[in-house]
Amino acid sequence: MPDKGVSRRAATGMMAAAMAVGRSAMTSAAPLHPQRPSRERLEEALARIADPAGEGARSCLTVYAEQARAAADAADARARSGQSLGPLDGEIVSIKDLFDVAGEPTRAGSKVLAGAPPARADAEAVRRLRAAGAVIVAKTNMSEFAFSGVGANPHYGTPGNPVDRTRVPGGSSSGAAVAVADGCCAIGIGTDTGGSTRIPAALCRLTGFKPSQRRVPTQGAFPLSPTLDSVGPIARDVAGIARADAVLAGDAFRPLVPADLKGLKLTIPLGLPMTGLDDDIDMSFTMQAAVLEQAGAIIGEQAYSQFDDMARVNAKAPLVAVEAWQVHRAMLAAHGADYDPIVHARMQTGSVVSEAEHAQMLADRAKLIAAMDAQLADVDALILPTVPIPAPTIAEVADPDRFVDRNRLLLRNTAIANFFDLCAISLPCSDGGLMLVARNGQDRRLLAIAAGIERRLS
Repeated sequence: MPDKGVSRRAATGMMAAAMAVGRSAMTSAAPLHPQRPSRERLEEALARIADPAGEGARSCLTVYAEQARAAADAADARARSGQSLGPLDGEIVSIKDLFDVAGEPTRAGSKVLAGAPPARADAEAVRRLRAAGAVIVAKTNMSEFAFSGVGANPHYGTPGNPVDRTRVPGGSSSGAAVAVADGCCAIGIGTDTGGSTRIPAALCRLTGFKPSQRRVPTQGAFPLSPTLDSVGPIARDVAGIARADAVLAGDAFRPLVPADLKGLKLTIPLGLPMTGLDDDIDMSFTMQAAVLEQAGAIIGEQAYSQFDDMARVNAKAPLVAVEAWQVHRAMLAAHGADYDPIVHARMQTGSVVSEAEHAQMLADRAKLIAAMDAQLADVDALILPTVPIPAPTIAEVADPDRFVDRNRLLLRNTAIANFFDLCAISLPCSDGGLMLVARNGQDRRLLAIAAGIERRLS
């Protein structure tokens, strides 16, 4: 990308960057005010979910009104007595439809599992949320079986993007992002296998986080690709992400201190992630980089041969498709006609890879993870657009060929972090989002960097 280097970014102007960032951060509904009692915030969230003029029916598939009221009242009682269960005590939270909740089927956005036996216990993430006092208001819509970055669901409807209701919200945690943006909850808990928290966050102008893969247990979350699946939150800001991450990871919560941007080493990854960018997304990214450079960040550019190696490993079939096929092949044989045809076709591509070839893919990936980790040792974070294109229209992706093309592009940049076992966050700094990617295990450091950048760009 020599013709779009950092030296040319400075020429775009600080005021233009500030204006672009300010416009992109707006969403369609005011946030639930954190200083009000939990019960009041919950009732406001429930009213928004029930509003027939809104997207509540499409974004929230199961609503836990009475259970949530009991949890909110308990949180308010603790607050009155000066007690707290942690940083999410009394927070209104939603969970993606693929998390087990004891006593009910886990649909994972599909009609195939709507009549499945009820879960025997809560997913570990859900258990941790409850133990921390979170008020779980709803289960949110998603791409069927989490296998799409578009966020369309032919079974339960596609919730309209809060920025433009004619456009898709991104996926697979589509309902989570729309629920947060519409004020149906403060934080949405999703999963991210190839970008499923960061893509909808970027398209809906929110903040989405993919932690290091082993940071949060996936027990009780219906799998797509056990190797790549991660559990992470969507929120309006980095502070909300940090609170949710601490609870999900089982960490003692510490207030997040934004990193100083002066001397921060940020690298733009050349090659595939920066090719074919939408003009407006390219311009926004250019302006954002100029602002960060003016704040003292050291922004460089680097080509990574590992991207070509990743493509080679996934050449016969993507790892996610291989493992999705392994998870679903029995259900596809029995109920394939009931699947979203696009999801069915994508899973079928994984059938061409044998168990021995899958094992070799994992071995090759492990070597590439080590190589990428070594190359990132002197970098605080990679910086790039979360997605290369704006949200497609719902009508556009009704065409299967357009769906496949748009889905591939939406997943292109985010999937890098999953393949190389990195942590990543998307900030709502443009229609394409601003993604920061850091080494595995550097989650807290990445959140501090994101908070520093958020403060500068807001």
